[in-house]
Amino acid sequence: MAATSIDIPTLRKAIVQDEHGKGMVSDIPIPELPHGMVLVQTKAVAINPVDYKMGAAFPAQGTVVGSDFAGTIVAIADGTETDLSLGDLVCGVSNGSNPAAPSNGGFATYLRTYPSLLIRMDPTADDLAIEQVTGLGLALSTCTLAFWDADALDLPGTPDEPFKTKIPILVYGGSTATGTIAIQLLKLSGFEPIATCSPRNFDLVRGCGASAVFDYVDPDTPAAIKQHTGGRLKYVLDCISDAHSVDVCFAAIARTGGRYASLELVPDDLLARRRAVKPSFVMAYEISGEGTPFPGGYGKPPAPRKKELCGRFFLVYTRLLSQGKLRMYRKKRLRDGFEGILEGLAALQDGSMMVSKMVVFLS
Repeated sequence: MAATSIDIPTLRKAIVQDEHGKGMVSDIPIPELPHGMVLVQTKAVAINPVDYKMGAAFPAQGTVVGSDFAGTIVAIADGTETDLSLGDLVCGVSNGSNPAAPSNGGFATYLRTYPSLLIRMDPTADDLAIEQVTGLGLALSTCTLAFWDADALDLPGTPDEPFKTKIPILVYGGSTATGTIAIQLLKLSGFEPIATCSPRNFDLVRGCGASAVFDYVDPDTPAAIKQHTGGRLKYVLDCISDAHSVDVCFAAIARTGGRYASLELVPDDLLARRRAVKPSFVMAYEISGEGTPFPGGYGKPPAPRKKELCGRFFLVYTRLLSQGKLRMYRKKRLRDGFEGILEGLAALQDGSMMVSKMVVFLS
């Protein structure tokens, strides 16, 4: 049983994977609402590379696709502990394309998720304000696990308790959607964020809070980073995570070693080049604390602490957002409706839209 604020239909429209892992529009049942979860009527969604990559790599027919969303809470499972209420306008994340929880996922007229992964918004927010925050959930989840989980960078400062020494932290791919959020969080946490990106995005990345920005293709960039940091770079978040980015990051890290977090699975032979560097692979799927059901290095064991960690930080992000201290810098609104989502997924897959976070309104 659940407390509800509206008459909820029996069916919802959603993007689900077909037998090849490609997204298609389908009418499917409203998901059951187990203890500890809420139902959200979706207002808008944002499209991420993971939304097509998981289906391409691990097709799971019938799973709902999508992660980022904004909408209104319309049902709360009985006994669920949360400060959120029916009718609250929220943004957040729901891991889609997940064979372990096929009814989860954000690209649907109604979706279910954990209340700890939601940010309460201003109830008077208009479409422009909603567009500004719809894409925050996945980026914030990823940064939380990368920065503050013990398996990853395990940073000593947070936005609530900023570190008193401005140690440098490199964000490789600083102009990506996740990179721009990462830089803001690092700045708020008392660190000195530095970044790599294309020169055409230098001003954007500096505007996010980076104290120094380096050309990611310049062969002298590792040496320039070492000179800028005095050879004391200990922490790196790699938002690109390919062979070139690994080379640059590992070359820039201090001689005594450090920690490196990637957002893609990096081959072991690349990671073995510097044994003094502790690598970690961050998957936002781990925010549920339930582990991941994928093969190889993409499979993760259950870790309830990661859900608890994200829940604590989402309370911090709610405050930061209300204070105007967090923003999504790169976004593009597509045409409304599910056809807009399909167009966005196709644009990501063919490479025609690789930087901006694409937002689609459903209602």
